[in-house]
Amino acid sequence: MSARDSQLEAKEEITDALTEFGKVVSYQGGDLETRYERLAAQLEDSEEAARAVRSRIADVESVAEALFDEWQAELAQYSSAGLRTQSEQQLRQTRARYREMLGAMKRAESKLEPALQPLRDQVLFLKHNLNARAVAGLKGEVTRVDAQVNQLVAELNRAIAEANRFIADLEKNGG
Repeated sequence: MSARDSQLEAKEEITDALTEFGKVVSYQGGDLETRYERLAAQLEDSEEAARAVRSRIADVESVAEALFDEWQAELAQYSSAGLRTQSEQQLRQTRARYREMLGAMKRAESKLEPALQPLRDQVLFLKHNLNARAVAGLKGEVTRVDAQVNQLVAELNRAIAEANRFIADLEKNGG
């Protein structure tokens, strides 16, 4: 799975968790514990997706640095100064595009924790206060959590678009 796919999955998991949270907050009557367990499971899925995003970004960095190091080292193998110069230029351009893509991915990654923390807080609050009155007190939080998740989703969408552009450029330029 690519870093871009991990970001898509994280976006979906966090959005699902927020949806489930909204159901718990607006829920009246019935089995509140079942709703709590569902929200806690959604939070765990979101955290797993966030870990996958972090891992994929680290993998991308590791592979890219190895490829760039190899490319740089192989430049000395050229006997043609003109081809070496062209390859050096292509290396610089590819590194620059990569840095832009990585920056977008890291900006999206930095939004994960602020989006997950309110969900963690709410799950913990529900765990400790498993009753309808406690849940009713959470209604004001939905707007704040929703805004943070929407911001995260927008940032993930930008990072995914940047990754798509980078991949398309690589495919188009053969580099």
